[in-house]
Amino acid sequence: MLERLSWKRLLLELLLACLPALAISLLIGYLPWLLLLSVLALLGWHFANILRLSHWLWIDRSMTPPGGRGSWEPLFYGIYQMQARNRRRRRELGHLIKRFRSGAESLPDALVLTTEEGSIFWCNGLAQQMLGLRWPEDNGQNILNLLRYPEFTRYLRQREFTRPLMLVLNSQRHLEFRVMSYSEGQWLLVARDVTQMHQLEGARRNFFANVSHELRTPLTVLGGYLEMMETSEMEGVRRQKALQTMQDQARRMDGLVKQLLTLARIEAAPMRGRDEQVDIPAMLRRLEDEAATLSQGHHLLQFSTDPHLWVYGNEEQLHSAFSNLVYNAINHTPDGTQIDIAWLNTPKGAEFRVRDNGPGIAAEHISRLTERFYRVDKARSRQTGGSGLGLAIVKHALSHHHSRLEIRSQPGDETCFSFVLPPELIVSVESSQNALLH
Repeated sequence: MLERLSWKRLLLELLLACLPALAISLLIGYLPWLLLLSVLALLGWHFANILRLSHWLWIDRSMTPPGGRGSWEPLFYGIYQMQARNRRRRRELGHLIKRFRSGAESLPDALVLTTEEGSIFWCNGLAQQMLGLRWPEDNGQNILNLLRYPEFTRYLRQREFTRPLMLVLNSQRHLEFRVMSYSEGQWLLVARDVTQMHQLEGARRNFFANVSHELRTPLTVLGGYLEMMETSEMEGVRRQKALQTMQDQARRMDGLVKQLLTLARIEAAPMRGRDEQVDIPAMLRRLEDEAATLSQGHHLLQFSTDPHLWVYGNEEQLHSAFSNLVYNAINHTPDGTQIDIAWLNTPKGAEFRVRDNGPGIAAEHISRLTERFYRVDKARSRQTGGSGLGLAIVKHALSHHHSRLEIRSQPGDETCFSFVLPPELIVSVESSQNALLH
């Protein structure tokens, strides 16, 4: 291990440089001149090493220092060790910054680092996407110049960060802002997108409002008739009409509650794997009998079913999807409508299709048909007992089977509701036959 440079080592080098001059002066004299030459030679040697050091630092820049002798050897080696330590620290710092940025990029929040004056010196990708920042173009820009919202400006200037700031951007995105101290003179600004949460809260309020409204009407009817029966005698046709109306309203409430429970059960159910084989042809045979009973001969029903087309999935959910589409076609079309129901194996997968030549649906209603309690014709839906939940049930049941409902309609011509279950959910013919045997 090399010893560090000290004044003793330098003094020893000077003495060693002067020894030849002393020895020669004993023979020929001229001691002062010989000592001067020895000192000049020593200075020249030091000057040459200084040039080598400068060349290595500024021109060569190789990892290995030049070889040194005497007092220069620990200097070269010491500089080399210092550079190695600096390189190691830079690598460690680089890895630390890389891990920080990688972690910051994986967070579900937008992160912006600013000074207390608001000057941006870093932001993650989500901040660029959500807040419209550009990196590194916006480096050094004041965030108040980029997010021009009076509430946001007041929030930063008041510096009361104990509570978050809720802000609606021009893009109608709802953001929750929090600011915390990052280091001395620096802030960490965190923005979280709560748009979906806001929408879900609005949907929850609408849902309970709709449920309350749907239940209030039959309850009002029941309460009114019960009050009439309590305060006055009802006999004959009047009594029979009251009882029939109360029974209809009770059935309507019972159907609404059942559909709400079905929808809640489907939404809460986990995604099913390929572990349950569903005999769709048998299901459709039962559904054909039920549809004929519901129609009572008022519609022309035509079923086209592939007898070997089984699928993997949840039988209860698939039955809800199939039956709701068929019942809707019967309940919401006039007498004499032709309704074609098909279950076929196509190149895209197993397709179920319900087509009718009824009055059709206007284009402005189609995108909202799968919303809870949405009805195109509210008066007719109440007459037929519709709750507005059928297509919402279909939508969620299909999402659990990697499919989605397609709706096409030409007013005055035809309407078609269809979906396709992916090929990986189709049971092979051999498997379905073995299931029938067992």
